[in-house]
Formats: sequence, structure tokens, C-alpha cells
Amino acid sequence: MTSLPQIRAVTPIAFVKAIVLAYHKADKDPIRVLELVEISPAKLADPATRISATQFERISAAAMRELDDEALGWFNRRLPWGSYGMLARASVSAPNLGVALKRWCRHHGLLTDDITLQVHTTTDNVRISITENQNLGAVREFCLVSVLRNIHGLACWLIDSRIPLTGARFTFDAPAHRAVYQVLFSAPAQFQSAQTAIEFDSSYLALPVRRNEVALQQMLQHALPLTVLQYRRDRLLVQRVRQTLAAHPEQCHSAEDLAGLLNLSSRSLHRQLKEEGASLQTLKDEVCQATASDLLLRTQRPIKQVATSAGYQNEKSFTRAFRGWTGQSPTEFRHQGHINRTYAKLSHLGVPTQAVQTCDQSEQRR
Repeated sequence: MTSLPQIRAVTPIAFVKAIVLAYHKADKDPIRVLELVEISPAKLADPATRISATQFERISAAAMRELDDEALGWFNRRLPWGSYGMLARASVSAPNLGVALKRWCRHHGLLTDDITLQVHTTTDNVRISITENQNLGAVREFCLVSVLRNIHGLACWLIDSRIPLTGARFTFDAPAHRAVYQVLFSAPAQFQSAQTAIEFDSSYLALPVRRNEVALQQMLQHALPLTVLQYRRDRLLVQRVRQTLAAHPEQCHSAEDLAGLLNLSSRSLHRQLKEEGASLQTLKDEVCQATASDLLLRTQRPIKQVATSAGYQNEKSFTRAFRGWTGQSPTEFRHQGHINRTYAKLSHLGVPTQAVQTCDQSEQRR
């Protein structure tokens, strides 16, 4: 037998044990599928054992085929081979990700009523939740984790974009291998939660579905990697960077600081921005200028406070940068904004523009 390539092993053996339970449920012997991925009885019995993504992909695919159950024993009835492909086919024709996810969740209920999936949206956030309608027993963790990773992977594939999760919540107690959840979901995991769900920025729901039937056929030949594939490209990264810079100016003095808030490495941040045709410094300048301009025109804060709010540590460097952006000092910009608002207000009241200019010239001479 050819040995498997040595790849970082992070998948807990508990998930393999859940597959073994599916074999027992079907009155079949799992020995062949365990040998396929080089898992000995000793490894299976050791809760500290971890296997690689390649091993887990192989054992899952083999078990699904042999048991003819893509749910691997999670539900009261089997989901025959091709069931999840049918869900993907129903979603791929959707105009955007929001519609696609709602279709997927609704049609999943036609396959089994053991769990219910729902999409909840707010202005800023989307949450995909699972409600357990039956006791899932010993395969509960494996089922809930797999379903959430499945729908998240499909969502990324549909729009050809990385979708960073902002959270992952589970109703069960934290398992002994809880540390692996950061790898599985790349987001903070919360246990003993009121609901099992994943969450992400609702802006992704408006992105169009980029796949078609041809792409679907190709994907279904190797669908399982969707649950482990981390997309390099994030089609909303530029928007997310702008939002993060605006919300945390005091925490984003370096690429490392910003990357940490975005759950990326600084190298990945620079690479992905380059792929989007943007640079971090340009985005920082845009956000700083927008923040400073808004505060100068909308408030009477001292220039030093405006500089701090825009992410600058001293007034002198801020003034120099602001003049480079606008050709004016912050004080000149604020004064010009006041004049423009006065013109607009008096013109609306029917005062001739020449009279407004004369008043302004008189004011300046004082």
C-alpha cells in the first residue's frame, strides 16, 4: 500500500470514531476504510491522535460510497450519494449568495427533518443556524461541525471568494480538542451557546454567484475539499480593510496590527490587497482623509483631537499629510467648508451670490 503524503495533522480522531459508528449502525466492518488511511486500532483508541486533511478526505469519501450515505450516519435515514450535490445544483442558479444559501437551507429540510437550517440576517451580520429536532447522540459534534463547514465551503465556492467567519457557536460542551476549532473555522469558537451557528459579514450575501453547471460538475467530482479549502481571494477585503481602519484607527498603526484584527497574517493581507489592485497605504490615506474631513466639517474639535481620531500621533504630521491630500491645511479646509455651507444656505433663501461673497470678504478683512 502506498503511504499517504505527510501533511500537517489537525483533524481529531473523534471524527473518525464517528465514521466508525456509522459503519456499526449499518452493520458493516470499518477495518478496510481504516487501513486505507493508515489508522491502526491503537491510533483510533488514542484521543490525542490527529489525522491530516488528506486522510480525512479519503476516509470520508470511501465511507460515503461504501455506506451510500453522505451524512455518515448522522440522521435517522440515509442521504444517498449525490444528495448534497442536488442541494448545490438547486443553489448554483441563484442570482446572489443570499438567495443561494436560503435555497440550500430550505432544500436540506426535504432531505431530513432531524435538523433545521436557517439564515438570519441583520444590517451588518448573517447567521446560519442549526436547530436539532432529534437527539443526534454520539455523532452530534461531528454532524453539526460537518454541516456548518459544508455550507460555509459551498458559500465560498459559489462566489469564488474567501468568506471570513466572525464567530462559530455550539450548544455542546467544549471538547478536549477544542483548540482545533480555530483551524476548522478560523474564527473564535464559543461553546455551551444557546444556538449552533456560524456568522459572517452580511455584505457577502449581495455578491453574485459565479459558478455554472459546468463548474458544478467539476466540483462534485472532488467536493469534499470544500470543507477544508481556504480561499486565498476575499472579494470584500478592500471594504473590510476600510471598515476596520475607520472603526479602530488607534489600533491600526502597522500592517501587523490591522492583519491581526482581520484574522490574517500581514503577508497574506499585502498579497490579497495586491490581487485586488489596492495597497494598504492608499487605503489608510483614504480612510484617514475621510475621517478627518468629516470631523473638520461636522464638529469644532481642536485640530489635535482630529489628528488623533484620524490615527495620527501628532498634529504636525497630520497637517502635513492633510495638505498633501487636499492642498489645504486642516484650518483652511474647515473655513472653506463653512463658507460653502453658508453659500448653499443663503442661496437657498434667495440671497444673491455676489452679496454673499461681499459679506465673506468683509469678514476676512476683520
